[in-house]
Amino acid sequence: MLKKLTLATFLLLLSFSFAQAQEEKNDEKTSPGWFDKIHLGGYMQVRYNGLFQTNPALECEQCDEAWGGEENSLSLRRLRFKIYGQIHPRVFFYFQPDFAKSVGESDHVGRLKDAYFDLGLDLKNEFRLRIGQSKVPFGYENMQSSSQRLPLDRDDALNSGLKDERDVGVFFYWANKQQRNMMTELKKDGMKHSGDFGVFALGVYNGQTANHKDRNGKFHVVTRFSLPIKVGNQVIEPGIQAYRGTYVLQETSPEINANESKEYLDERVAASFVLYPRPFGIQAEYVVGKGPEFNKETQKIEVQNLNGGYVTFSYIAGNFIPFTRLQYYDGGKKHEMDARSYTVKELELGLEWQPMKSFELVAMYTFSNRRYEDFQVQDNRQAGSLLRLQAQLNF
Repeated sequence: MLKKLTLATFLLLLSFSFAQAQEEKNDEKTSPGWFDKIHLGGYMQVRYNGLFQTNPALECEQCDEAWGGEENSLSLRRLRFKIYGQIHPRVFFYFQPDFAKSVGESDHVGRLKDAYFDLGLDLKNEFRLRIGQSKVPFGYENMQSSSQRLPLDRDDALNSGLKDERDVGVFFYWANKQQRNMMTELKKDGMKHSGDFGVFALGVYNGQTANHKDRNGKFHVVTRFSLPIKVGNQVIEPGIQAYRGTYVLQETSPEINANESKEYLDERVAASFVLYPRPFGIQAEYVVGKGPEFNKETQKIEVQNLNGGYVTFSYIAGNFIPFTRLQYYDGGKKHEMDARSYTVKELELGLEWQPMKSFELVAMYTFSNRRYEDFQVQDNRQAGSLLRLQAQLNF
């Protein structure tokens, strides 16, 4: 019922939008062509994860496929081009492929990341509908661009609910002009802002994560509220978000005991807090919920409780940003084999150097202790440390 009401709300908002469209026809005739409003940008990341590696068996499938193993080499982590533009006063589009993905034995394969358009429902675009494949509004770090985030990878706890952070859906966003301007200024000031995902968000999406077909015809529902607030010379941004749906497992061992339909409850709620670095910054999030997870005791995949989070401290000192992140996660990862069971404890110490806008270098020392088990690999706990380097081109 909630999902049907959400779709009905979107249709009602759309009808209000069309009612205002007639007012803009005369202005549209005298405005520049849509092709004059297209922009191109992107970034490239080259990594090396093999310095001072103490345990080659320690890896993180969700984080970086090139992390771990005996033979370490340079890798392309991301190679993204974004094409975007406000082609109409109330229509914005965004398209982003990534050419650094691996599919089977093939590396550097092109794959879709974003393909969506925003439809303004009022003349100021304070009310918007976002339609297509885009980031799901859940988790501050999830929505941060990887070109902006300080740690090399997203945290396990919140990202485990949304691999690739994206899905095909319809999302309603609201933020007044003042708040949208504040978000733009934070990003211009180098505050590593997550981007304009509104103050309030409500949406439905397929629920199988990006580039995967829906398998049960049931939408996930997500909502989020996050408000940047000026406190003297500082800006803080508290937020809360939640989603709920039914997830269909994609990879299971033939011998494992799982639901016949492979459908499992998938629900989470998370709190976020950001103190933007002027010059000292804090970014923290924590999530609780339920989801599918391999149970070693019963040898089954069952709905179990999950929880975890992280806190990142940073300091801006000219062109340098030293940072540290502590993270913890206890729960399953639904998109991995047998909804693999995890316990993660990790400390990262890093330094970002950005001598110019077009180039930045990150060095990050990681101390990690990870238990990750599925039906095929049990009693698997790996601990170790390594120094990771990343060079990034921005354009």
